[in-house]
Amino acid sequence: MTVLVVIFLTAVVALFSGTYGKGKFSRNIGILGLGLAFGGSFFPDSFVFQRYASMYIFGANAALFSKISILITLLIFILSDFSFGSHRSYQSELYALMLFSLCGGIILFGFQNLIIVFLGIEILSIPLYVMAGSKKTELRSIESSLKYFLIGAFVTGFLLFGIALVYGSVGSFDVYRIRTYGEINPLDRGYTMGAILILSALAFKVSLVPFHMWSPDVYQGTPSIITAFMSSVVKVAAFYTFFKLMTLCFPGIFSVWISVLSVLVIVTLLVSNIMGLVQHNVKRMLAYSSISHAGYLSITFFGMTNLSLYILAFYLFAYAISTVGIFACLTWVEKEKGDLSLKAFSGLGKTRPLLAVTAAVSLFSMAGIPITAGFIGKLGLFSQAIRTSPLVILVAVLGSAVSIAYYLKVIRAMFFSAGYTEKKAPKTSLPYTIVALFTTVTIVVMGVCPDAFAFLFNLR
Repeated sequence: MTVLVVIFLTAVVALFSGTYGKGKFSRNIGILGLGLAFGGSFFPDSFVFQRYASMYIFGANAALFSKISILITLLIFILSDFSFGSHRSYQSELYALMLFSLCGGIILFGFQNLIIVFLGIEILSIPLYVMAGSKKTELRSIESSLKYFLIGAFVTGFLLFGIALVYGSVGSFDVYRIRTYGEINPLDRGYTMGAILILSALAFKVSLVPFHMWSPDVYQGTPSIITAFMSSVVKVAAFYTFFKLMTLCFPGIFSVWISVLSVLVIVTLLVSNIMGLVQHNVKRMLAYSSISHAGYLSITFFGMTNLSLYILAFYLFAYAISTVGIFACLTWVEKEKGDLSLKAFSGLGKTRPLLAVTAAVSLFSMAGIPITAGFIGKLGLFSQAIRTSPLVILVAVLGSAVSIAYYLKVIRAMFFSAGYTEKKAPKTSLPYTIVALFTTVTIVVMGVCPDAFAFLFNLR
């Protein structure tokens, strides 16, 4: 909880720094606070917070996923100065909202109670509704914010109704009491219906089909650096919550909800990859890519072992770091060319070789090409579930093959299509160079030596 306090205080200071110099210090304040929080996550939590153990525990798993989220947020903050150039008048609010949303994610990593789950999801989500509409002069941005808010509010009703049904059956919000009750009374209809409603709400948060309808429009209308945050940090928080809640609270009715999830995963992998093929806007294509990765991540539920949580963490980090890499390229293209069609990426390999290579490596990782982190992550997921769910794995493999086609469209445009040639291409800024090199090296090193993940986050 010390990490949570540090990030919350950083958010408050960053917010009020907007009263001085139009918030030009807020980014540096955020980077400093995130650095302190990342360093603090390697140490045991203070005994002062033990009194809250019945509601929230910052244990080893919470620490691991907090480290992943904080590191990815730090990389996004480093990139954001270039992207937020058109938001100078209210950039402190955007940085603060991003940090407040991160607070919601860290709350979710250590929940012990369904009330904390609800609070964490709302703290995570409400700042996103605001940030999605931060391009105040663009109708697409306003539309994405309104759509995200209305659908999110509707799904919150599902979550609360599910929690109410579970509480009505169990008489407690405590996750361990809920687990015990389900193991003793697996035929309780109210309890089962509550679990299915909660699953539906969380399926919306992670964008499983048919709960994905908000993702493409919201991703396309939201400022790109905020979209990067949504598709990486928010995905990490939402999916870990999904995994922890379903496996910790409802193992007694596993056969019921895993049947529902099997259908959702198969439909998600088919629909998302087919729709990704027909997209011409790269940002919208990445939205369908994000939906497909929610399907891959859901394979963690099948054939679970003692290593399932580690595999989930590895895949989430591999996906998140790849997302940062491709969005580093995408935000530059959007800022310089004002377009995100495939044509806008033409010739980027000549004019911006570093960004193009970073984007290509990131896309290869998302596709699961060997010697990338994404390949190791998919290999872990598929090998875990192959015996228990061969049909799901078959669909996942086919989906991965299809995804290569639309990822290669971008790579072909960058390296094999003739674009305009700048007389003198300006140098990539130092923050961009740092993030591009870090993401590229990390993806390749984790693909060649998977133990680098454990080394980076000090896992024993």
